[in-house]
Amino acid sequence: MSRAKSHQLHVYFLPMMAPGHTIPMIDIARQFARNGAKATIISTPLNASHFSQTIERDRENGLEISISLIEFPCQEAGLPEGCENLSSTTTPEMSRNFCRAMDLLQEPVEKLLRENHPDALVAGLFFWWANDIAQKLNIPRLQFYGTGFFPMCIYNTLKEQKPQENVESEYEEFVVPGLPDEVKLTRRQLSEETKDEDKSPFAEILRKIAASQSTSLGIIVNSFYELEPAYARHYREVIGRKAWHVGPVSLFNKSNADKTHRGLGNFSSDDNCLSWLNSKKPNSVVYVCFGSMAIFSAAQLLEIAKGLESSAQQFVWVVREKAKDEGKVNWLPDGFESRIQGRGLIINGWAPQVLILEHEAVGGFVTHCGWNSILEGVASGVPMVTWPLSAEQFLNEKLVTEILKTGTPVGAQEWTRRTDDQRETIKGDDIEKAVVKLMVGEEGERMRIRARELGDKAKRAVEKGGSSDADLKCLMEEIRNYHP
Repeated sequence: MSRAKSHQLHVYFLPMMAPGHTIPMIDIARQFARNGAKATIISTPLNASHFSQTIERDRENGLEISISLIEFPCQEAGLPEGCENLSSTTTPEMSRNFCRAMDLLQEPVEKLLRENHPDALVAGLFFWWANDIAQKLNIPRLQFYGTGFFPMCIYNTLKEQKPQENVESEYEEFVVPGLPDEVKLTRRQLSEETKDEDKSPFAEILRKIAASQSTSLGIIVNSFYELEPAYARHYREVIGRKAWHVGPVSLFNKSNADKTHRGLGNFSSDDNCLSWLNSKKPNSVVYVCFGSMAIFSAAQLLEIAKGLESSAQQFVWVVREKAKDEGKVNWLPDGFESRIQGRGLIINGWAPQVLILEHEAVGGFVTHCGWNSILEGVASGVPMVTWPLSAEQFLNEKLVTEILKTGTPVGAQEWTRRTDDQRETIKGDDIEKAVVKLMVGEEGERMRIRARELGDKAKRAVEKGGSSDADLKCLMEEIRNYHP
């Protein structure tokens, strides 16, 4: 047997320190280990504490997977001590300093890789300097962005052809040219960086990221071919970049322990939430969650409460601890908790989203359209009410509502930063209408049927011989045979 065939791959993983990037990359690292590779995750002490229990369980089960710790340079970057995750930032200035801190990780990461001689480095897209390290060590660098083919294809067209510059107002629709489907957007739905990169405080790092894309081996995508086949082909064949779809990566978690501890990992599987769901009929509960990064005002939380109550639907609503104008007492309508007793459940902080979405009682999902949430909803066969806020979420909404037809929009129209105090408030009436449309009647049932069919395809994709399983094995073989 040749060395290429017998040599055990050793792959290092460097996830961006934000929940939507770290969680799926941990899933991918674990899947590499399940397929016989040695996997090492580079993290910082605070971030590693959220998944170290899971990695230790894998090691006890015989997988070769470990964590290598480096210090996060909070003080050098002008961040408060303990601010090791993007979700801890609360102002645009803190976000910029966080990017500076990630740049300062280049030296300790290079030292670590020089000492350990891995076969490849998988690094988050924002670590643009990872290519330089990989080239010095003659190993491939793979990118992980944490989004899908559909939004990446749109971003590429917006960057190359700039159709957003040919409209006269922020409200005028334009068609994104050259895509497999007709996709219309407005400038209001785009980030400041996409509308005018040169004016963005992140312009320099965005240029460095773009340059690094052309010299990396390719990108690992948390998606599956059957979800967006035309866009997987477009990205590879028209844009001409190498990519491997390996998802939905949430489906790599088979045991309740894995699903419970995925993410922040401090949630008990026999918690009140799952017991409460066990008492409900199939498809009777709507799950409401806006991810780990969204910050809502008290006024918006009040409207959500009103909309959910008026909808007359049963619900589980996850409210993050960092809501603006904090304090549940300040924003809940008078008597709300007593009126919804038995019909609604509010979870403060973190919830085991995969376990909840998979529960047979859950028949709908109100989501901010973060890519992980979209994929977790798809994998669970659940239709969605779409409520995009920032990042690429308005593009993801188009995929769900117009291409897949497994969701209905709540009516959000304007991209905002997660720290923006001026975000347009979505009214309770609009929330009520969208939830009722999803949960009641023929149109909602048609969306549910399509969602279930997609969920079945998602599960087959990650099974042995499925499209994502095959792509992951092709990727590992490409790393094994890499010659710079």
